[in-house]
Amino acid sequence: MTTGPAPGDDDPAAGEELPAVAPQLRELRRRAGLTLEAAAARARLSPAHLSRLETGRRQPSLPLLLGLARTYGTTVSELLGETPAAADPIVRAGGPGAREADGWTYWQAGGSGRGMQALRVHVPAGRGQGELVRVHPGEEWLYVLTGTLRLHLGESEYLLEPGDSAHFDSLTPHRIGAATAAGADLLFVHTLLQSSLAGLCLGGATTDRR
Repeated sequence: MTTGPAPGDDDPAAGEELPAVAPQLRELRRRAGLTLEAAAARARLSPAHLSRLETGRRQPSLPLLLGLARTYGTTVSELLGETPAAADPIVRAGGPGAREADGWTYWQAGGSGRGMQALRVHVPAGRGQGELVRVHPGEEWLYVLTGTLRLHLGESEYLLEPGDSAHFDSLTPHRIGAATAAGADLLFVHTLLQSSLAGLCLGGATTDRR
């Protein structure tokens, strides 16, 4: 299949204010394991035009940058060689407010934009035993702070006291609930992967509580 030039291919002024992206374009294409022809076809460009972009003879317009970012599974910022700001590693007490979902209350205990989510969670009494069993890709780790936690893993049931912890594959059918009248408090860490936070461990819509 012959891919013709994309709109703006012949506009010599397209993207002239943007920084040079040639080194990033070449590196990202090679990292993706794509030939010049294959990458051009995916980006709906002619191979000749993509070659000019990679050698610095042409600068891409913003629409071209967006298309190339999708082709290589990256961001426009990375294409432009920008270094993202380092995430703050500290979460201070009194930071993000408590949130509630289906009677559970949780507080952020880790930074955003990571491959895992860390939470401090309060599980009220009477919650969890009648809920849907969860099964999803990833791993979960929890540490009981106060109260007694009831953990169902597959066909087994465990009672966890303060100081106890559990680390398990989330593909194992599981659910948790409080076994004490005052509920239970725990630290909870899970890998994000394919599911949203609410769908993974809390269920239902969330509401802010500050």
